[in-house]
Amino acid sequence: MENVRTKTIPTSFHSSVSRRKKAFRKALSNYELYLFILPALATIIIFNYVPMYGVQIAFKDFIATKGITGSPWAGFKHFERFFNSYYFSNIITNTLRLSIYATVVAFPVPIILALLLNEVRSSYYKRFIQTVTYAPHFISMVVMTSMIISFLSPSSGFVNQLLKVLGKEPIAFMEKKDMFPSIYVFSGIWQNAGWNSVMYFAALSAIDPELYEAGRVDGCTRLQKIWHIDIPGIVPMIVILLILNTGNIMSVGFEKVYMLQNNLNIETSEVISTYVYKVGLQRAEFSFATAVGLFNSIVNFILLVSVNAISRRLGQSSLW
Repeated sequence: MENVRTKTIPTSFHSSVSRRKKAFRKALSNYELYLFILPALATIIIFNYVPMYGVQIAFKDFIATKGITGSPWAGFKHFERFFNSYYFSNIITNTLRLSIYATVVAFPVPIILALLLNEVRSSYYKRFIQTVTYAPHFISMVVMTSMIISFLSPSSGFVNQLLKVLGKEPIAFMEKKDMFPSIYVFSGIWQNAGWNSVMYFAALSAIDPELYEAGRVDGCTRLQKIWHIDIPGIVPMIVILLILNTGNIMSVGFEKVYMLQNNLNIETSEVISTYVYKVGLQRAEFSFATAVGLFNSIVNFILLVSVNAISRRLGQSSLW
């Protein structure tokens, strides 16, 4: 009688199958939650991942009649053209200037606003301030830029009217190229500081109340409570948002910059997004515009991964 050799199945295989079955049963029992996120997931796939098929245009001489697949390959010609162009250094400098300026000046404002309002005891006054600071976020960008131009008008703007009352000469703010970065950043603070503070309010509300009780017993002042309890409690949120901001440092918003641009301030207001629009849509140089946009995305991706890795090594919060 021949000996029959039996193959033993590794225990790890059984455990992995068991884990998969448990995960499937758990997903099945909570299928309503997965159906709930399905529209958002489908939106991301359709509008963010499917269009990535067109990235290959950056490496081709795109001809509309031949389509993407029929257009001839051009290699890195369009990237080299952008790197060697007269506008390259100016566009990169303007983009970095606006992004870094906004990060340094505007990023701390929602944090300070949230910390200050967290100390307000009157719920009515707190709701009033929150409503006033949130409202500009919901104003259309077209209306917002029109308001900015109107407020800064040298003839009828209230800013120059105030300067006249103080005995000063009117200033044509929108015609001065050196003032464009400050106009862009500080108007952004007015528009978004209140809305961005919501996330910090949520982080502050998650702090253990026992810490406040212990601080009150120890005789902590308000400033000591903010410094030793509030700020450490929202540091993970600050780090996460700072990482995300750094990952978008090359992506200055298109709409606002474009609508505030004019021939007199374009030297400091032309950024990558407006340049891509003008080259890609107005001049129909689709391959070149795609190459510039792809370069922008790659730089943002590298910055995001690098800052996240640095944060993780320093023991702080990270995205992954």
